[in-house]
Amino acid sequence: MQTYKMFIDGKWEDAANGDTFETKNPFNGQAWAAIPKGGKQDAERAVEAAHRAFTSGPWPKLTASARGHLLRRLGDLIAENAEHLATIEVTDNGKLINEMLFQLKYIPQWYYYFGGLADKIEGAVIPIDKADTFNFTRNEPLGVCVGITPWNSPLLLLAYKLAPALAAGNTFVAKPSEFTSASTLEFAKLVEQAGFPTGVFNVVTGFGADVGETLTTHKYVAKIAFTGSEATGRKIGELAARNFKKVTLELGGKSPHIVFDDAEIDNAVNGVISGIFAATGQTCIAGSRLLVHRKIHDQFLEKIVNLAKIARMGDPLLTSTQVGPVTTPPQLEKILGYIDIAKGEGAECVLGGGRPDNPELSRGWFVEPTIFSGVRNDMRIAQEEVFGPVLAVIPFDSDEEAVHIANDTNYGLAAGFWTQDMRRILKVSAAIQAGTVWVNTYRVISYMSPLGGYKHSGIGRENGIASIQNYMQTKSVMISTAEDVANPFIMR
Repeated sequence: MQTYKMFIDGKWEDAANGDTFETKNPFNGQAWAAIPKGGKQDAERAVEAAHRAFTSGPWPKLTASARGHLLRRLGDLIAENAEHLATIEVTDNGKLINEMLFQLKYIPQWYYYFGGLADKIEGAVIPIDKADTFNFTRNEPLGVCVGITPWNSPLLLLAYKLAPALAAGNTFVAKPSEFTSASTLEFAKLVEQAGFPTGVFNVVTGFGADVGETLTTHKYVAKIAFTGSEATGRKIGELAARNFKKVTLELGGKSPHIVFDDAEIDNAVNGVISGIFAATGQTCIAGSRLLVHRKIHDQFLEKIVNLAKIARMGDPLLTSTQVGPVTTPPQLEKILGYIDIAKGEGAECVLGGGRPDNPELSRGWFVEPTIFSGVRNDMRIAQEEVFGPVLAVIPFDSDEEAVHIANDTNYGLAAGFWTQDMRRILKVSAAIQAGTVWVNTYRVISYMSPLGGYKHSGIGRENGIASIQNYMQTKSVMISTAEDVANPFIMR
């Protein structure tokens, strides 16, 4: 069994209490690695190390161009180790090797992009309305930033946070999910190899109650960036608000995927299948509510059922596998529970609905691709995030009804729709309440394009130029050029 250590202040260390916990392979249910079970003391040491690195030593003395060089070097190392890191992630979270290898080969672009952006964030000279006063602004880093990442795409979602944070000059403490810590610890080896100064990047592994809460409330932490559930995001937001810490929260979704009657049907079928089943539904942007125009509803439903039922389930490390296991046993039980809820609400299960009967999959945490028809938007299966391979199909009769159903949810992370009508594209994309809207495609991401949610789907944006501003604060500097001091009792 592989044994890992945490990375704190440039050193590889066990948890202060010496405890570890096992991480298991979702495909076969077998423990494959031992992870340090960090606690409050470890989290405090990591934050203190990051604070020292931010306030003294070589990091704050580096130019922005030098920080950019380190980030680009890190990107090169990720590219060189993409296959190894992808294999670690698949072993830990059960997602398909095809998807994780795509992610790992794409992740370097975040470090190249923000490495190039590091020395291009400029202040401004303001033509202020005060005589004999020169006013300019500076963009300065916040300090210690904490990134708390989920189990579905650990290194991609870490890149969303770490790349802009370091480009801006901050230091960082990463807390990966207790279910998928291994890849972040492997990644820390590359940060060390890239030559970042001691303490700039730290990894603490463990559980939320012990590690996460300490990181969220520590006096030296200036910002928390979190991707995960709405419930955990709310708690982090509440804890951070007590000491006015900045937050970026990318939370849950119940994304509508709309097919209008003029859609190119085969393309839409492929897009819908990809949107819900390609990642076993384990993504916040999953298109879990399928809205289909009543005119084509039956035809479209038949096509997606026929395609989904031949999807190959199996070992996620095989490139031939199309649907892998669910990442954790609690998530498996949650998904099966929602399937029972949907049946109890009167939705018709037209595909799947349980665990596969293939004995070769019996040791793993598998759920069949599942499709429900006859769904009403007020059903729990249409309102609550399942985070699994479960699709709820809802018919509609008009554009206005489609938009109403799409927006009738607490979430607003993403949406997609299929049509050939340009007027509809402009009107519907404006009307949908979601941070990302895809048209005639789905699940497309870019390091250059902002990602974030409306409503309960989060606060702030990740990726793109705007995201680096979330890791900086603006200082206004006013310099008097007057020869005489003005009356001290009057505001100038």
